[in-house]
Amino acid sequence: MPPPRTRGTALRRQLAELRGPGVPARALDARALAALAANPGCRRRALLDGAGVDKAALAGALGAPSAFGQSQFALTRGNAFEARVKADGGAELLRLVHRRLDPAAEPPERAELPELSAAGPEGRAERTALALREATAAGAWTLLDHPMLALEVAGSPAFLEPDAVVVHPDGSWTVVEIKSFPMLDGSADPAKVGAAARQAAVYVLALEHAAARLDPAPRVRHRVLLVCPKDFSNLPTASAVDVRKQRAVTARQLARLTRVQDIADALPEGACFSPELPAEELTAAVEAVPAAYAPECLAACELAFHCRARARARGAVTALGRSVRAELGGLSTVDDVLTAARGEAGDPDDPAVAALRRAARLRAEALAGHRPAAPPGGHRQETLEQDGERQGAACR
Repeated sequence: MPPPRTRGTALRRQLAELRGPGVPARALDARALAALAANPGCRRRALLDGAGVDKAALAGALGAPSAFGQSQFALTRGNAFEARVKADGGAELLRLVHRRLDPAAEPPERAELPELSAAGPEGRAERTALALREATAAGAWTLLDHPMLALEVAGSPAFLEPDAVVVHPDGSWTVVEIKSFPMLDGSADPAKVGAAARQAAVYVLALEHAAARLDPAPRVRHRVLLVCPKDFSNLPTASAVDVRKQRAVTARQLARLTRVQDIADALPEGACFSPELPAEELTAAVEAVPAAYAPECLAACELAFHCRARARARGAVTALGRSVRAELGGLSTVDDVLTAARGEAGDPDDPAVAALRRAARLRAEALAGHRPAAPPGGHRQETLEQDGERQGAACR
């Protein structure tokens, strides 16, 4: 049984106690941060991600496993393609950066490849910051392969690892995102490109925080390079993607997140998210943290099936989508909506209640207008009598 959580401990120890004894922290990557920024009102995800809880294992222990995530085949194919793109010292990658983003610069005949290995994510982040500073001062093409960037999210540090960062001869920095989905005739699946742009925007934010520590601060380019296989081959091609909109939205949403410390302090004593706990205790701990479920969570969160089942059981209108929830104002459950529409409850001056009652009246009038004037049997009998009269007149 995990020991009870103690008030007043340091945040890192407090989050370790929430994970459970001996449970390692799961790294918070850019994909999870982009999904978190898309739903900043979900305190449950903010706490679980900030504490490094394995949400896939947690969902399985709750009896609502999710198939969310990439297949092993897709991961293997992506790793093989990335290795090809970065072969020969990243010559092809730098050629694509020069062609798509900086054609006026001197062609990258050779580039610096700094060593970024260090102990732990904090050490790698410091080593990356040093390499960026040295490359900016050198004024030459530099390729940072899998650098480590740090970004504070809801008062808790997150360490992010982009595929690559390129330092241009003018000292500016570019994020490179390498994906295994294809570009067919120069274009790719818009949904996948959008997801890649949101992920790259998180890296741009982290780079801006790193650049702000230098004097003068280098320019972080808001056009990132998206590298994908060309058509149905394994040859790399690339496109410049402007992520200014995604970067602004992500920064605003991450700033809205409640601090992890505040969420953790509101939990009951002894709360723990270890998958080894009995299902009843684990469910109680998870339900102690407010969630903001929406159908979009099914494509972005491992706990989506559990949260959806709970939302449906409560009759929460959030299960119908954010747009529906926004239109209903203070009506938070389906029962509230139905009773308000029938005139049994609700403030008549509330615009949402007034709209529901008007919609109910229009629906009742529409159904009354299509209702038959006589029962089906009576209508059929009248028709038969008319046919008989016509036949009798013809005989006469």
